[in-house]
Amino acid sequence: MIIFGIDPGSERTGYGCVDTDGRRHHLRTCGTISAPAHTAFPERLHVIHSTLVSLLAEHQPDCVAIENIFHARNVRSALKLGHARGVALLAASAAGIAIAEYSPAEIKRAVVGFGRAEKAQVAQMVKLLLGLDAPPSPHDAADAVAVAICHIHSSHGAVALAARLQGPPAGARSWRQYRP
Repeated sequence: MIIFGIDPGSERTGYGCVDTDGRRHHLRTCGTISAPAHTAFPERLHVIHSTLVSLLAEHQPDCVAIENIFHARNVRSALKLGHARGVALLAASAAGIAIAEYSPAEIKRAVVGFGRAEKAQVAQMVKLLLGLDAPPSPHDAADAVAVAICHIHSSHGAVALAARLQGPPAGARSWRQYRP
């Protein structure tokens, strides 16, 4: 199963693609999408959309997991983030890919075990969970990979799906009969 994670942002949008069989996870790609510094906001949105469309077409994910908005410093920042998030949702929806949304606290809890973890802690756990030599950089890319890992570890993600497909051990009718 291939999960594509997105950490939306108007300045820099992070993305990360993780391949998993439910037990082992492998990083396919990660990075950030950004436009040149003095680009008008509508053009930035176009760059985010067109880049995500090509990345989704290239990697053919089974699901897109995206970080939900929880707060912003001011209304203008929240609106810009909402626009960037909308463009990312449009790219996934137009490609016909299932979409899952997670709050920042859910993502941190799924990856680090603590809902208020720092960005460096999230990046370090991404490194450990995927067996990487170094954490993904910049932090937007690490956050996007963390979104994908959150979906894998969620109750409706890849790990849960693999467990449902495998079913209980042969002959077991209850947990009392389970023998590893």
